Amino acid sequence: MPDRAKILMVDDREENLIALEAILSSLDLVPVRARSGEEALKALLGTEFALILLDVRMPGMDGFETAAHIKRRERTRNIPIIFLTVVDSAPDYAFRGYAAGAVDYLTKPFDPWVLRAKVAVFVELYNMTQRLTEQAALLRERLAAELPNGNADQPSVLPELSRRLTAAENELTRVREAARKTGDSSLTGPLSDLAHRLAHLRAGFDALS
Repeated sequence: MPDRAKILMVDDREENLIALEAILSSLDLVPVRARSGEEALKALLGTEFALILLDVRMPGMDGFETAAHIKRRERTRNIPIIFLTVVDSAPDYAFRGYAAGAVDYLTKPFDPWVLRAKVAVFVELYNMTQRLTEQAALLRERLAAELPNGNADQPSVLPELSRRLTAAENELTRVREAARKTGDSSLTGPLSDLAHRLAHLRAGFDALS
């Protein structure tokens, strides 16, 4: 059973971190706190995260600088970032946020339901990607063991492959529907990438069967 997805919450104010934890408490995830950009970068060294909620205004290393460091690292550059900041921020903050690599930008006070819905979809995408990666590795091992000479006459692995692909395709449909309900265009890219990977696996299965 895979570990629960972890969310990195970065804010220099403890009360904001407590509020974020409360908003996300109903989701099946593990929240991890960081009180500064430096703490966030240290946390990212040894832990894999599904999403980063990053405050823009922090003393020392602000959110934009923190995001720049995250995007420069090979290991962390693909982790989605949602920027959070107060409503009276400079008018160019949203543009700077997207330029820094953020997938979304929310102003405080934000609607807790909107944040929770967005986080839930990103967590679903992360979990689905993890499962697809694990299943693809497992199926490659099974195929290598059962079809050592590329002989497709041994069919025992094919029904299992078909079942797993169908389950993944159904799950992708469900996640796409959840994303549609949020109206979040930032999810289009990750969903398209997953759909492409599934289509590639399906084509490989069709060739075998």
